Amino acid sequence: MRRFTTLLLIIILQVPFSLLAQNEEPNSESGFGGPDNVERMLEEDSKTKQSIFELGFAQPYFNFKDSLKENVGLSFGLDYSAAYFNAANSLGEKNASSGMVRFYGTWDLVGRKSGNSGAFIFKIEHRHKYGAIPPKSLGFETGYVGLFLPPFSNDEFRMTNFYWRQRFAQGRFSMVIGLLDATDYVDVYALASPWMHFTNFQFSTGSETMFIPNDVNLGIAVAGYITDNIYAIAGINDTNSDPTKPFKSFETFFNQSQYFKSVEVGWVSSRERHYFDNIHLVYWHSDGSEFQASPKGWGINFSGTWFFQDKHMGFLRGGYAEDGGSLLQKSITAGWGWYQSKKSNVMGAAIGWGEVNVSTWAPDLDDQVSIEVFYRIQLSSKFAVTPTLNYLMNPALSEETNNFIWGFRGRLSL
Repeated sequence: MRRFTTLLLIIILQVPFSLLAQNEEPNSESGFGGPDNVERMLEEDSKTKQSIFELGFAQPYFNFKDSLKENVGLSFGLDYSAAYFNAANSLGEKNASSGMVRFYGTWDLVGRKSGNSGAFIFKIEHRHKYGAIPPKSLGFETGYVGLFLPPFSNDEFRMTNFYWRQRFAQGRFSMVIGLLDATDYVDVYALASPWMHFTNFQFSTGSETMFIPNDVNLGIAVAGYITDNIYAIAGINDTNSDPTKPFKSFETFFNQSQYFKSVEVGWVSSRERHYFDNIHLVYWHSDGSEFQASPKGWGINFSGTWFFQDKHMGFLRGGYAEDGGSLLQKSITAGWGWYQSKKSNVMGAAIGWGEVNVSTWAPDLDDQVSIEVFYRIQLSSKFAVTPTLNYLMNPALSEETNNFIWGFRGRLSL
């Protein structure tokens, strides 16, 4: 294992990478990261959108933010999100609801005008339930081996990001180091955000066949374009981090020496369309986690997405896990997204098959099939609502053969 870790560190030092902070429209020049990456969120929130109403009274505040970014390179955002879910059948609770407030930002402190900028990235949150359980717990309450909106929990005050991002060679290469969220760069694609897209985590990072370390873990990730069409990403993260005690990860990283390692290699049609026309393969390995009570293991994930006519995105994703504490051992998902670009409304539909991980759950459980449809409605450039409907077939822990779960999300960004 030490040899593997040493080899990975060598790869990391030799293959720099540009963490994805992309727009939801083609030809974005923002770089390389997932839809919940802080830089990408700030860019998305600042876009002009055709909508039903606007917050005109708050325009002086938005002008102040623009001037702060222009004069000192500091961009920040504040948002509040809320979610409610109801299940037709359940072994326990049928209703789940929660909310969260987040404060996040990026401060370009080095080389702001050069294209090789260095920036400090941060995000702090308060996550709270409204009723008996938050949405994160509803899947298991209904007998489904899976998560709905895993960030919508009851963690209360916590941290998610606290790191340095450095770009090289006009953004062709990049590195991040500090307290990271691995889902910002591992196996990302354009419809992966639980705040804006699918609610079932099978349609997000890792397709539920990947061990995901708690966010705000001490780590390093680097990536870059090997050619104009081929890129590589590598990272190593602490698996024993606690988001409510973020700086303790500096201790557990070195003292407990349990790591999540990942290497991703992908092909894109062009650098400008990295986020949209993307085919990649991820290998990951976990040493296990005492904090999450997860065994060691490894897995392979694949993803293919393609954007048609700048409106339609098709995707095929999935993975295989050998132990590692993942929810599923095998998973295949396929889906479609539709972007109404002028209004920034987004519709998505997906279907997924999953085989339960026998090292995590009892053997001989039924395979599961899940279907989800959502529609994000941009009521204003700062406020969106998203109704969603999930249909579950053969929940592995329930005698019910199927179940309907409907939900509703809202997000206000300032």
